[in-house]
Amino acid sequence: MWLEILLTSVLGFAIYWFISRDKEETLPLEDGWWGPGTRPTGREDESIHPFKVETSDEEIHDLHQRIDKFRFTPPLEDSCFHYGFNSNYLKKVISYWRNEFNWKKQVEILNRYPHFKTKIEGLDIHFIHVKPPQLPAGRTPKPLLMVHGWPGSFYEFYKIIPLLTDPKNHGLSDEHVFEVICPSIPGYGFSEASSKKGFNSVATARIFYKLMLRLGFQEFYIQGGDWGALICTNMAQLVPSHVKGLHLNMALVLSNFSTLTLLLGRRFGRFLGYTERDVELLYPVKEKVFYSLMRESGYMHIQCTKPDTVEKFSTWTNTEFRYLEDGGLERKFSLDDLLTNVMLYWTTATIVSSQRFYKENLGQGWMTQKHERMKVYVPTGFSAFPSELIHTPEKWVRFKYPKLISYSYMARGGHFAAFEEPELLARDIRKFLSVLEQQ
Repeated sequence: MWLEILLTSVLGFAIYWFISRDKEETLPLEDGWWGPGTRPTGREDESIHPFKVETSDEEIHDLHQRIDKFRFTPPLEDSCFHYGFNSNYLKKVISYWRNEFNWKKQVEILNRYPHFKTKIEGLDIHFIHVKPPQLPAGRTPKPLLMVHGWPGSFYEFYKIIPLLTDPKNHGLSDEHVFEVICPSIPGYGFSEASSKKGFNSVATARIFYKLMLRLGFQEFYIQGGDWGALICTNMAQLVPSHVKGLHLNMALVLSNFSTLTLLLGRRFGRFLGYTERDVELLYPVKEKVFYSLMRESGYMHIQCTKPDTVEKFSTWTNTEFRYLEDGGLERKFSLDDLLTNVMLYWTTATIVSSQRFYKENLGQGWMTQKHERMKVYVPTGFSAFPSELIHTPEKWVRFKYPKLISYSYMARGGHFAAFEEPELLARDIRKFLSVLEQQ
């Protein structure tokens, strides 16, 4: 029986390979208008303005009033984080938020890096732009666009930025010194939300490409995880000649090929290109893939269908944290960091618009959009963090990204790589650049 399955699978793979051989396609660049009303006839204002994060006593008073009115639902006994955020621990978080969290201090921290806004395709686009404080003689910094996902923000990158822009003063060599640009996805935080339906990852990628051109960069590097990984992938599909290198810590690569190899990998893993570490991270597949998806993707179904209604920093950091009363949240993050990220959504009233991004990208079904079926033909590096939602073997990544030149099994860390393990991610980005420059 196994021989018949194997022969059938090999034949199916051969047919699939023949009909899906590499075709170096690019996505059409097109154009768009996402602001309210009809597009103005005049030329869009391309000026870039400084921006500052601000707050007020009135805003903080409003927050405290809302917190004071919060009503708790008792958790089930011994439920830990299996049913979601445990309300016993939530009481501690709420108390800290109300009585100890200093939003004014966090606003000062947010303003440590220069913020800007510019209008692109009818939307106010927010970004931070951090240049190196010093450069070795005769060197220019490498422009690097870093894109967040949900439920994150540009703040995820605050701890990795100095490792990239000022490596010499943070224990790293100055072989690679970066100039870092971190935009907010439209509808997240300080970037204006689309007023029209259909604003997806491809439209976001085009806007961020225009942003880089507006900043004077004809060629640049890009990095992302979660939605950032898809947006950066789309940028590489839209304008591959402008993207010098693509680095990801997550890849949406589920396909007929990966599904087929996943089902056969436990028995024929080596034949299918799996390493021992791949097998360790993927199997038993029922627990580490299917049950994991069922536990962690309920939010996705809601947001793909009805996103205007409804915590992922616990189990997306480590699925084993669901067995802990406090969800393990403070093992990797401080409450100040977590609440600052929450405040970026609350103060801007963007949680609903951020969730709509799921419907715009996934609401039509899986593999229905052209970019999902296209490969990516720019040099690519990949960080495989062991506690990511689903492990992505090198074989899977290379199928989507044929120019994969660097693949690393990371020692620790999960979905929010830059937030959790900034030094590990920074080192892997630098490793990717070293490999790329040696080619």
